[in-house]
Amino acid sequence: MQLFEKWTYLDSATWLIVIVICTPFLHAASAHSAPKKDLVEYVSPNIGGIGQLLTATIPYVQLPHGMARLAPITMPNISDRYLADKISGFPAGPALLMASIGDGGTNPDAYASGFDHDFETSTPYYYAVDLDTWGIKAELTVGQDSAYYRFTFPKTPRGHLMLSLGTDAELQVVSDRTLQGSQEIHVEFTPIVAKASAPREYFYIEFSRPFGQWQTWFDKKLTQEANLTGDKIGFVSDLAFAAGQQVEAHVGISYISVEQAKKNLLRDSRGLSFDQVQQSTRSAWNKALGAVSTTGGTEKQRTIFYTALYRSLGRMTDITEDGRYYSAFDHSVHDSGGHNFYVDDGIWDTYRSLHPLQLLLDPRRQQDMIRSYLRMYEQSGWLPSFPSIAGEQSPMIGHHAAALILDAYAKGYRDFDVEEAYEAIRKNETEATLLPWRRGPLTALDRVYFDKGFFPALSYGEKEFAPEVDHGERRQAVSVTIENSFDDWCLAQLAKAMGKNKDADYFSRLAHNYQNVFNPTIGFMAPRSAEGKWVEHFDPKLGGGQGGREYFTEVNSWIYTFGVQHDVAGLMQLMGGRDQFNAKLDKLFQEQYSEYKFQFLSQFPDATGLVGLYAQGNEPSLHIPYLYDFSGQPWKTQRRVRELMDVWYGDGPLGIPGDDDGGETSSWYVMSAMGFYPVCPGSPVYEIGSPIFAKTVIRIGGAGEFTVIADGVSKQNKYIQSATLNGRPLEKAWFRHADIAQGGTLILKMGDKPNRAWGSSRQDAPPSMSNEEANATK
Repeated sequence: MQLFEKWTYLDSATWLIVIVICTPFLHAASAHSAPKKDLVEYVSPNIGGIGQLLTATIPYVQLPHGMARLAPITMPNISDRYLADKISGFPAGPALLMASIGDGGTNPDAYASGFDHDFETSTPYYYAVDLDTWGIKAELTVGQDSAYYRFTFPKTPRGHLMLSLGTDAELQVVSDRTLQGSQEIHVEFTPIVAKASAPREYFYIEFSRPFGQWQTWFDKKLTQEANLTGDKIGFVSDLAFAAGQQVEAHVGISYISVEQAKKNLLRDSRGLSFDQVQQSTRSAWNKALGAVSTTGGTEKQRTIFYTALYRSLGRMTDITEDGRYYSAFDHSVHDSGGHNFYVDDGIWDTYRSLHPLQLLLDPRRQQDMIRSYLRMYEQSGWLPSFPSIAGEQSPMIGHHAAALILDAYAKGYRDFDVEEAYEAIRKNETEATLLPWRRGPLTALDRVYFDKGFFPALSYGEKEFAPEVDHGERRQAVSVTIENSFDDWCLAQLAKAMGKNKDADYFSRLAHNYQNVFNPTIGFMAPRSAEGKWVEHFDPKLGGGQGGREYFTEVNSWIYTFGVQHDVAGLMQLMGGRDQFNAKLDKLFQEQYSEYKFQFLSQFPDATGLVGLYAQGNEPSLHIPYLYDFSGQPWKTQRRVRELMDVWYGDGPLGIPGDDDGGETSSWYVMSAMGFYPVCPGSPVYEIGSPIFAKTVIRIGGAGEFTVIADGVSKQNKYIQSATLNGRPLEKAWFRHADIAQGGTLILKMGDKPNRAWGSSRQDAPPSMSNEEANATK
């Protein structure tokens, strides 16, 4: 206090000397107090742990695209995982592993423990938590095909390690510190495979100390049997621990065999300690996240960005094991031939921005994913729409592997059998039913699409008569028409590039089918009966019943009216031109729900992240904010994408606007934060938005660095005033992949007011099918 009182009487000259002398030390102290963070330290896996309405995210510990994905298994069955207050155990392949003290027993739920997020560490490479009920600290880390656990016990005469399995399981006590076994694989949706051929997941576990006494259980009875088969079987050890004594469990997993699970564990561990495996996985994530480096932005924005990037690098999953893989598409083990095999992909949504982002960062891996799809085609006869470890699950609509393949091909990445890819896409487009949630041959409903140019809806009041229709998912007729016209466009582009002119003409005609469900009288996409009549009493906002599924996929006509990614120019023509299109697009972001928001969401629970009737939480919306780039008002795109990033993405448990769907919703944020987005995958261009970082450097698959500089960017300075690409003025609100494939620099001058001239000329709009066709006839 005395020192402060003396300093208050110093004259201004003396103060200036003090400031000059002290400033370097202040900077040094600041730098010392806030050391530079590794990128992986920005990742917060608990973001999105509370769902906005439906599914929450899972805080996986895994390697990028790793086969082993670990997260605490919470209970009771609370879908908002972050709100669960008990952990029942941890995944050991198909088994549940848990540590406890006190009484044992045959009920796995009795081993559960309370926990508190304030005493939890959650990262992509390491997880730790205090198991409050037992006074045990649990830690885990991961390898490609293996899991590593470390439990620190209190002093207790009765410490337990428990392992339980579910349906159609096998368990063997191999030695006084080794277990192995397997279980039938359970997946989210019902796979299209015979029960007798359902795949299995195998495990091999080595513990760091002998079990001591142990028992197994079957049918709720404790036994000393070392070999068990059946449902709901388990194992429990019983031994004393000194305070702070640790036991580790190293788990190898496999989809091939128990022997392979053991090999996978030995390969991954390489004699490393738990801490060394953890450090190796941390380094792998730092390298993967380092594909994009950022300068500027806030700590919160970097946390959201790198968490979203982490989520964008989880799928597809590489299930190659020592150069072999199990495929549920023919129930056989195959040699990988030097190209790894990937599954677990909801291509209905991941084609939109997840795969284009992955292609940008790692083209080699993306081409192996395409090779994987082609192997599935060879093994099953179809390109799948949701390839899982259990085979084709076939949820949702569309045959969007066409977009995945065309996007890589159009951007110059062709290390796969293009002729086979074309054959596979063409078979899907011409021989596979378009019905939602179904795989199989064409039906009478499909023939209406080919003959009349739209998928038929039921007439008003008509009861469903087609046996092939899933009565829960309904026909989704308008969405089926729009999304399959996009798939037909993809096939037409590939046919054109390969010189298959007859096919190119035919599928180009089908690509216009979206026009047949646009009702000019009401200005919306609308359902038609098989006779071609517009369905009576149709409401663009609330029509279609639960989830809109009679006519649409999870959302309503307001969103699907803008669902024509491949022909925005043609859509504008249907609406009467740019002015009418912009007015309708503005209205989308302003239109309100029904009388009450809760009523609207009770009908459309997937339509979360609402701005007006635009739904950031559901994938059919994701390209829509960028459509102003096509209609001469790119400054509105710049405003909207910033608003959506600021409002609907956060750094806490509510930080995801809806279902992340394995990273698709997160990948939208990554692309948008970098400043550009692929409105139409398969068209090798990117539409420009408004980056949030002053500088973003993207390492493009080892080919070069693409740098986006947002000069003067801030929260208010979100509007582009001018741009240069690779040293040349850029007057368009888009650029080609070829411009950046080997690296380059995009410089955007930012300001706080829109430049309504930049990117607004008609001739500067991004490519669209109708414009391309018009240019071809000139």
